[in-house]
Amino acid sequence: MMRRRLLPLLAALLSVLWPMWPATPASAAVASDCTVPGIQNHAIASSTWAISGSLVHDGRAFVTSRGRQPVVIAEYDLAQKKVVPGSEVEIPDGPGAGVPEGAYGLAAYGGKVYIGTYVEAALYSYDLATRQVKHLKTFGGNGDFIWSLAAASDGTLYAGTYNDGKVYEYKPSTGAVRDFGVLATGERYVRSLDVDDTNVYAGLLDTKKMVAINRSTGAVRVLAQGGTGFTTVSVGRTRVRGTSGSTLYDVKTDGTDLRTVPITSPEGNAESADMVTLAPDYTMYLSTRPDGNIYEYKTGYAQPRHLGKPVPQDETRGLSIDGTTLTGFAGFGKVWQLDITTGASSYTTLKEAGFSEGAERPQSILRASDGAVWVGGHFIMNVHKPDGGKEFIEIPGEAKTLVERNGKIYSALYPSGRVIMIDPAATDPVTGAKTYPVSIVGQLPSGQQRPWDMEYDAARDRILVATSPLGTGLQGALNVFRFPDPTASEPTETPDSFPVVTNESLMSLTVGPDGTVYVGTDVRGGGGAPSTSWNTAASVAAFDADYVDPATGKKGRLLWAKDPYTADAYDTLQDITIHNNVLYGLYKRGPVPTTAVPEPPRWFAMDLSTSTRPIISQGYLPGYGEVQVHNEKVFASTFFNGDIYQIGPGLTQAKHLATALDDEWYTNPQLAFIPGTWQAYGLVGRQLATLRVDPSCPKVTGPFPS
Repeated sequence: MMRRRLLPLLAALLSVLWPMWPATPASAAVASDCTVPGIQNHAIASSTWAISGSLVHDGRAFVTSRGRQPVVIAEYDLAQKKVVPGSEVEIPDGPGAGVPEGAYGLAAYGGKVYIGTYVEAALYSYDLATRQVKHLKTFGGNGDFIWSLAAASDGTLYAGTYNDGKVYEYKPSTGAVRDFGVLATGERYVRSLDVDDTNVYAGLLDTKKMVAINRSTGAVRVLAQGGTGFTTVSVGRTRVRGTSGSTLYDVKTDGTDLRTVPITSPEGNAESADMVTLAPDYTMYLSTRPDGNIYEYKTGYAQPRHLGKPVPQDETRGLSIDGTTLTGFAGFGKVWQLDITTGASSYTTLKEAGFSEGAERPQSILRASDGAVWVGGHFIMNVHKPDGGKEFIEIPGEAKTLVERNGKIYSALYPSGRVIMIDPAATDPVTGAKTYPVSIVGQLPSGQQRPWDMEYDAARDRILVATSPLGTGLQGALNVFRFPDPTASEPTETPDSFPVVTNESLMSLTVGPDGTVYVGTDVRGGGGAPSTSWNTAASVAAFDADYVDPATGKKGRLLWAKDPYTADAYDTLQDITIHNNVLYGLYKRGPVPTTAVPEPPRWFAMDLSTSTRPIISQGYLPGYGEVQVHNEKVFASTFFNGDIYQIGPGLTQAKHLATALDDEWYTNPQLAFIPGTWQAYGLVGRQLATLRVDPSCPKVTGPFPS
């Protein structure tokens, strides 16, 4: 295990000299009222008709839902542009520990569509004649994926999985399974698959390889080594094409004649392919993210030829070519058609076409100053209005974070790394109806597209975003978006970006009254990096993002960094906050409790008023989540039973305030407090609910016992 680096002497001196701020003045006391109901349910927190997978087989199109339980599969009539009545069928939960929430992998053969699910890697069949769904096999446990699925010409199925990074062969006629073993040391993702009569071709994410696996012998050959993971693979006749980042690799099936071709938008931006399909003459059609561009490629092209952008800023979940019509299935829940000769395109929203609406796991929540509650989802924003109404806003990604500035809503998105702004006050000039326009106002740096935390620092009019890297990287960043003046809606598009702590991701941040930015880190990074490359334990660090070195002009300086606990198990500090000169933190991981020792601490309070910054209180919680300050109290919302605790100030043991609310957050469990009350918006199951969070009242118990 790599040990912690020594901090520069300058940072140590600054930690002593840096001025401390006075305690925050106490606000007016808020009276308790234990007659307020503990739970008041509202609507579905985040509605969705998004799709995870699609397939066109013999002129019939099929889509699978994303993020819902249970997953559904439905047939879509390409000519009528409608979901076929009676075709929507639920996919039952299999015998494994997990519950499927989507299905990326679809393949067809012999009158059946085969379905590969996540977050349980299970294989199902859907009979095209009877519409019956049958569980066939589970590969792995809870949290595992079938990322990709392909059917050979003889009906044999091949599944690419996460998180064991394997390819499995399945014979539908006998149920026999073959495991091709480790394809590359340390690999977790088989992101894409295709197959011919001789080989299975697989795109690997962590190790950035495109490989061929002999179907008879199991021998593995590397066909190409990419700069990033391979997200698509296709084989046609004698050539295999795969995409890694913004590069297309075109190679013969025997590994010779490797060609590399850049994927560049008409504006000159590097793009990454997310789906491909082949025409009968082996022309490749590919879609890209984050802009949603569509391209044509033939061997010998210097670069793919741009055809159009039928659905901008969306992911593509499948492509199919029929003559001159290219059909695409967008992740938000749209089916589009593009004439490859003219570039003309149109689309249909699946919700309007008859696809049912479901409840997904929310990503973020915010109570705005006008009383509306915003819930971020997967390519959708749900606005719960004070009058009980609800608005849906399409957005170009997953809304991992939400903040408000001057009445406008900002969110940092995954996987594009874009920062968007939505204006709730904008109206149609003719009808006067609210329009909720979405503007892209910023871009996180390359490799830092996984935002974990976001705060608006009103005193200095800046938005701060803590990020971690994609793939196997370790280095995260503090990203600071500044506004040119108080009336501007858009910040500088490119933020100041600071690594803060070497070889560590940033999971959380909070801002002190004097502008110091405190971050909580993670040593595992984007995932997949060997543990030998990790630092020992997660840090708390203090950073001055406004400092400019007078000699060099370099921005930012590290003030100090400290590991609250140095044991190896403390590798993810999930969230932090500050109250009255005390920093509170909550770990995602820590030493496992045993009966032989006291329960190890998972939350702590650190005194920032002295240079030694001692831990002044600590305790154990069985789950992780988010810590927040409200009415001069510090609260923690955690996973594993849907719990809420008070952890400060001045407590040596957490006080249990609510339980059995369920674990349906996609990101951290979190609360949106209502000013002047002991209530907050949160989740009960996947419903938006008002919760009583009052330390003076009895514990609230929800309907979901552990």
